Amino acid sequence: MASAPSPSPSPRTSSVARKARALVAVAMVAAAPARARADDPEPPAPAASAPPLADEVIVVTGLRLAKDVRDVPAAVTVIDRAELARSPQVLADDLIRAAPSVGTFRRSSSEIADPSSQGLNLRGVGPSGVSRALVLRDGIPVNDPFGGWVYWRALSPLGIERIEIVPSGGSALFGNFALGGVLQVISRPIEDGALDAVAAGGSLGTARGAVRASERFGGFGVELTGEALHSDGYAPIVAAARGAVDGPAGSTHESGGVRVERVGGGSTVHAAVRAFDESLDAGTQHTTADVRTVTYEAGWQLAAQPGGLAVQLFGGNQRFAQERARVAADRQTAATASHQRTPSDNQGAAVSWTQRPLAGHTILIGLDGQRVAGTATDSLVPATVTASTLTRRAAGGEQRFFGAFVQDAAQLGAALEIAAAVRLDGWQNRDARRTLTLGDGSQTTTPLADVSELQVDPRLGAVVHLDDALAIRGSGYRAFRAPTLNELYRPFQVGNVLTAANDRLRPETLWGGELGAQLAVPGLTAQATAFWNQLRDPIANVTLAQPMDGATRERQNLGKTRIVGVELELAWRPREDVTVRLGETFSSGHVTAAPAQPALVGKRLAQDPRHRATATLAYSNARFATVVAQARYLGPQFEDDLNTQPIGAVVLFDARAERGLGYGFSVFASGQNLSDRHYLVGRAGIDTEGAPRTFELGVTYHAGPHN
Repeated sequence: MASAPSPSPSPRTSSVARKARALVAVAMVAAAPARARADDPEPPAPAASAPPLADEVIVVTGLRLAKDVRDVPAAVTVIDRAELARSPQVLADDLIRAAPSVGTFRRSSSEIADPSSQGLNLRGVGPSGVSRALVLRDGIPVNDPFGGWVYWRALSPLGIERIEIVPSGGSALFGNFALGGVLQVISRPIEDGALDAVAAGGSLGTARGAVRASERFGGFGVELTGEALHSDGYAPIVAAARGAVDGPAGSTHESGGVRVERVGGGSTVHAAVRAFDESLDAGTQHTTADVRTVTYEAGWQLAAQPGGLAVQLFGGNQRFAQERARVAADRQTAATASHQRTPSDNQGAAVSWTQRPLAGHTILIGLDGQRVAGTATDSLVPATVTASTLTRRAAGGEQRFFGAFVQDAAQLGAALEIAAAVRLDGWQNRDARRTLTLGDGSQTTTPLADVSELQVDPRLGAVVHLDDALAIRGSGYRAFRAPTLNELYRPFQVGNVLTAANDRLRPETLWGGELGAQLAVPGLTAQATAFWNQLRDPIANVTLAQPMDGATRERQNLGKTRIVGVELELAWRPREDVTVRLGETFSSGHVTAAPAQPALVGKRLAQDPRHRATATLAYSNARFATVVAQARYLGPQFEDDLNTQPIGAVVLFDARAERGLGYGFSVFASGQNLSDRHYLVGRAGIDTEGAPRTFELGVTYHAGPHN
């Protein structure tokens, strides 16, 4: 989880190669807005010029080692600090949609989406509210340990240095949740005397503020962060179906954290505590969601040539709560149908050792484990209560995960690099029970079966450098994901559709591979990747032939699904102040076997478009401003497993302009959905749509080192 020291230069790293890599970095890094020190004697130029050339782009996620991105035997997308700072988007999940491999459930932003629907999938592997990709922050899992979803609003962009996305099976190194890949958020380094702040407001009664401050005292560093956002929101129910009970979906969140580190004697010790609070109104009376989390971590890293040791401890407490409504058919009246409370906690640890026993070989060995416990409690409010009416349902348990892995990243000759890894995972479900309470107060508690399994996941990848500009890479892998406590024990409701939990779910297993090429020439980088994935026992929300205890859908394991496609990315810098980025992912996912649901064979996977494309044009002139225009295309998809509820394609346009004022200040204006398109994001019982055209005006401030 902690990165190892940078590998020594390969024999092929000539001066020509270094120049080529410098130009690669230029194509990948866009101009940043002006940032001046508070004590500058005179105002600086209105906007920053292009960043200096860099010799290489170092990433840590693909191999859990610090490597030049061109030497990683997997497709990697990097969203750097400059791109994050100039993006028209505000929230972390909106930022990552600039990468074409990224898919989030139901298209809608976390500014309005229920937290339990904020699942991440990469390349269309298992799209649902539960993530099929592992999200890390500095090596620590971010996925909610009970539900698998991601609290994107807890990741303040002001504190992010870069985001690395590896959209291929990563369980051989990262274990559970890395079924379809890994997305890692790298925090900004703790700098000496740095202060950043943002204050902005705009459409829909939106106001936000964020601050980050860091200071160093010799080898000791401290960082403080805070962010708050409120929006009155928009009405998500389509106008034709809206009734008296429907209105704007407001939201609020606050987050704060402190991070400290001590560097000295060849080692680094660090610790962090973060808190997050989020409240959402879904836009219909008696339909809300609230989240409170506290997470903590501590670690120690020893740099000992020719290797290194890293130890990490982490944990947290989460409380997720929902209120759900019973809405009249004419949507003129509504009443509370249920209150759900889901407290959970988790604790984990990881240790890894990096060693270079032979020239050209880097051996990585690691152990990790995590415990998760939680219970979902539904307090039901039926319209009529009798002695036999179900009024309360509580179910939960404990999960334990243990893993051990080894990897050899080897440079075999001047042009060939190979990475081979294998991991053994064990997981347990234990101490699970379900308690039902009836209207007369009687209770029945049913113990649920303990389950334990072992899984072996290998991965083999290679990069062949044909010359300094062109490389071919490929990999094959196996990955897995265990069902979450949420899928096993927590039912959920969207609109008037209730989906039942299933304590008999089995883990998902994926076999896959990718083959691609990457080109880096002066002013231009490009990569093309073909991928194939077969998912066995995928967990899907299946429509029931007959309702079951009020539920019309249930989580079930299907037989197999297959996802194949092609991914294209291009970054072009035709001149010093202009950057163009293009990306396209074609992903075709279908059910290929479903013994219990034969009608689903041949159906497309729900909530996954075949095409996702992005285009970004950025202009930066030190005497004028930084201007960014972005377009995103989302192809047609289906809401449901039976492919009976289509959701049409949409093209969205966003833009942002920023001008420096001097002395560290700059002003900006941004707009989202500038063409004011009405587009569906969900059809679960009632049609909902995405945000209308919105605008934001704000001011930023920076003092300290220029990044």
